[in-house]
Amino acid sequence: MSAATGPDPMPTHDPHDEGMGARLNWLRAAVLGANDGIVSTAGLVVGVAGATDDRNQLLTAGLAGLLAGSLSMAAGEYVSVSTQRDAERAALVQERRELTDEPEAELNELTGLYERQGLTPALAREVAEQLTKHDALAAHAQVELKIDPDELTNPWHAAGASFLAFTVGALLPLLAMVLPAASTRLPITVAAVLFALVLCGWSGARLGGAPPGRGIVRTAAGGLLAMAVTYAVGRLLGANGV
Repeated sequence: MSAATGPDPMPTHDPHDEGMGARLNWLRAAVLGANDGIVSTAGLVVGVAGATDDRNQLLTAGLAGLLAGSLSMAAGEYVSVSTQRDAERAALVQERRELTDEPEAELNELTGLYERQGLTPALAREVAEQLTKHDALAAHAQVELKIDPDELTNPWHAAGASFLAFTVGALLPLLAMVLPAASTRLPITVAAVLFALVLCGWSGARLGGAPPGRGIVRTAAGGLLAMAVTYAVGRLLGANGV
């Protein structure tokens, strides 16, 4: 079937979509990391503020929470993505072995995958043969495994992004709590945190293509609840001299 009269010999696929999808995933991870930094640090410093108005104690608690949280996020992301990368590598090794041991069966499998994407049997066979000649492993990895062999997930990038996002998010409530005077620091912190959470909720909803209203309400309500609970506990402990 000629290219002039037949369907496109390749499945509809825009390489820019993959790049955009990857960027959106990173942006979502950054928004979630920043949100976690905002909520956890705000809860910590507001809780301490319920027990004491000493600036040094607030700063010490906030910095400790920021460092512990950012390192925990980075370590967790590194372990998670490293596990994913190991699984991807193992799948590629297995696929390479199958291509060496059973090339005809693998060609038939690739043909079937293209048929399921909507190509006619003859065209699917032609596409599978051409891609196998060009790079058999890449063809199978992308269609069968949904993996790009040249762009495996990088655990260090993921860990660094999580560390940075959490740190940036955590700095806002920390600075809002320690910089103002004692009489205004709590309302300023609550207002700053609420603004940041609204922004995070809006950003997360927009990146996911969802209406922003629910995302904003959920994010803001969760942060306000965390601050209210920790402040109440701090006041209780401070009143009892704990």
